[in-house]
Amino acid sequence: MRICAITAAVLLTTSAANAQDLVYEPINPSFGGNSFNSAHLLAIANAQNSYDPPSNETSDLDRFIRSLESRLMSSLASEVTQAIFGEGGDDQGTIVFGDQTIEYSRGLDGIQLTVIEGDGSRTVITVPTLMTSGGIN
Repeated sequence: MRICAITAAVLLTTSAANAQDLVYEPINPSFGGNSFNSAHLLAIANAQNSYDPPSNETSDLDRFIRSLESRLMSSLASEVTQAIFGEGGDDQGTIVFGDQTIEYSRGLDGIQLTVIEGDGSRTVITVPTLMTSGGIN
């Protein structure tokens, strides 16, 4: 029995002598970890990433339609500008383009444009007029 007690005492003292403090070391280099872990962590993150960005490829037909719409809207803007500021420009008027109606009126504060969509929604834009004094343009 005495040998068992001595063996137990030796084992307890031996294990106590080998104990050490636990020290936390982060793995991620962003938080103070080893910088050699960067490539490994990035590879793991990329392997787990299931996000697939949408394709930005458009067909020739889509590009043509977008270009045509842009040119038509530019033509409409030129027509509105000509009707308001052109030679013999009117103080008020209405321009209809497809399902959009543009009403304009010149006032003391500026020119008020009202764009009426086909669904009845209205957008009001006020363009200030250029005021000159003493011949300065």
